Amino acid sequence: MLRQITRIIAVATLALAAAGASAQDYPNHPVKIIVPFAAGGPADIYARFIAQRLQQSLKQPFIVEDHPGAGSIIGTDIVAKSPADGYTLLLISNTHTVNESLFAKKPFKLMRDFVPIAPINYSDLVLVVNPSVPVKTLQDLIKLAKAEPGVLTFASSGPGTPYHMAGELFKAMAGISILHVPYRGSSGARTDVLGGQVNMMFDAVTTMTGFARSGKVRALATTGLTRSAVLPEVPTMSEAGVPGYQAVIWLGLVAPVGTPAVIVNKLNAEITKIVAEPDVRALWAKQGASPLSMTPAEFADYINKDIVKWAHVVKISGARVDR
Repeated sequence: MLRQITRIIAVATLALAAAGASAQDYPNHPVKIIVPFAAGGPADIYARFIAQRLQQSLKQPFIVEDHPGAGSIIGTDIVAKSPADGYTLLLISNTHTVNESLFAKKPFKLMRDFVPIAPINYSDLVLVVNPSVPVKTLQDLIKLAKAEPGVLTFASSGPGTPYHMAGELFKAMAGISILHVPYRGSSGARTDVLGGQVNMMFDAVTTMTGFARSGKVRALATTGLTRSAVLPEVPTMSEAGVPGYQAVIWLGLVAPVGTPAVIVNKLNAEITKIVAEPDVRALWAKQGASPLSMTPAEFADYINKDIVKWAHVVKISGARVDR
């Protein structure tokens, strides 16, 4: 009996040592980053940027795969069911924190099934309308919406996404009724706003600023507490007539729960270095994005607080999905 117990302990010790060595050597083969949103949006763009920089520093391929659908649930579930070995990561946004209260049923829970690695960046949104909409200011839009309740439409990249919830918050705070038109990704939503099939959209300044500057859409307001550095001539929502309004889009990386801490910490350290690099900060500033740096524990606290924040918005807005 003593010999058997000794053998079990020895095997367990060797297994732990092997796992530790494997984690220390991480990564020793390609790593996947799953983006649960469509190609062409901020999540896809910045995931590919971070993947390229991680590949340079860690000397292994970091491959981005887009798996959009169901308000990020399809791609997120893929990662939730993946091995907790650090080789399948998930790009998240505040879509995920919204979904914790917006979707009554989903196959995972964010803070139960994932471990936070690091945030990446955040950016303001901008409310734009197609030039065919007869408004010049946010107050004009609110008056028109009140005169024709339920007639005006706003596009989003899907239920629970920052673009959707920015619209729901606007509706609740301005006391208006506008119709939500969800898309499978932000590219489709953006295309139809540009084409006039949908009246308006909250979109990231990082992707919509060029269209606003070229006159393809009319920018009415940005969603930060202060004016956007890339659209300084555009007032904030609060300045333009909805006091206290604020909404942003943030991005970060998580891994399946159980991923070794040494891997989580290694990735956190590398991402923190990347977002602190002067060329990265300068490039993102021109695009309207601001870097975020936190430890895994700080990022977990940030996510938990965001879940609470958006649960309140879901409640006061009455936002619902058929799921």
